[in-house]
Amino acid sequence: MVRKWILLLVGASCVIGSVMAQDNPILLFPKGAPGETTKLIEKADSDGGQTGGETVLRISNVSEPTITVYPAPDEVATGAAMVVCPGGGYNILAYDLEGDEVCEWLNNLGITAVLVKYRVPRREGLAKHEAPLQDLQRAIGYVRAHAEEMNIDPQRIGVMGFSAGGHLSAMVSNNFDKRTYPAVDAADKVSCRPDFCLLVYPAYLDGENFQLAPELKVTSATPPTMLVQTEDDKSYINSSLFYYYALKEAGVPARMHLYSKGGHGYGLRDTGAAVNEWPDRAEDWFRELGVIE
Repeated sequence: MVRKWILLLVGASCVIGSVMAQDNPILLFPKGAPGETTKLIEKADSDGGQTGGETVLRISNVSEPTITVYPAPDEVATGAAMVVCPGGGYNILAYDLEGDEVCEWLNNLGITAVLVKYRVPRREGLAKHEAPLQDLQRAIGYVRAHAEEMNIDPQRIGVMGFSAGGHLSAMVSNNFDKRTYPAVDAADKVSCRPDFCLLVYPAYLDGENFQLAPELKVTSATPPTMLVQTEDDKSYINSSLFYYYALKEAGVPARMHLYSKGGHGYGLRDTGAAVNEWPDRAEDWFRELGVIE
């Protein structure tokens, strides 16, 4: 079971590394993100209710996308990395629930975490995922291009996302042959394909008549994927089911953990449901893939 004490298990060096990382975000597009003509004033609040007895930090009005690197502590570092995409309906980012807390859990496993602050809210006239996909492609390419200085293996870089961040992670898992924005530098010449993908209560993956959403084109090149879903997440259960079926039909190694109860938006927090054990199953999967020992 995932427990509130998981943050307490993170070593002192991990906590220090996380603080340092938060103080040094990396601007993904130094000369301005594609199509952005107005700099928005970012907003952050924790007034939207609680999850697991704690508030959720919600960030909105992001026009300058960044990544924040949480290096794995040297004593446990495996060389693997995970790019983390919070959810929020493509309107806000649940930045601690599905971001900071997840990065600290990954660090505890020896995985370097990279938190993406992608552009929200949805841009008028664009598909909901268009600007965020540019940000995520850029983020993965940047991490792979700087793998040596980050002390990570460029062939063990995964992506994970929650809710809308799950949709975004699935999008980049199937859209990596060509950048969706003009090249910025050498980082845009390396692959932005994730080596593995973890989707936790992903949203928007399902279309009509038991088909995937039309923007998703699963192929045999889609990376190995694990999904976490609950049956009582009525709005999004088909999102996971349809995507899992598409992965199976394409011959992509896939694993899905389906729980009866737990709803949506629990992150790593203890909400009293069996689904709270999903990080343990993810750790099993990481070992199976050779992401960690």
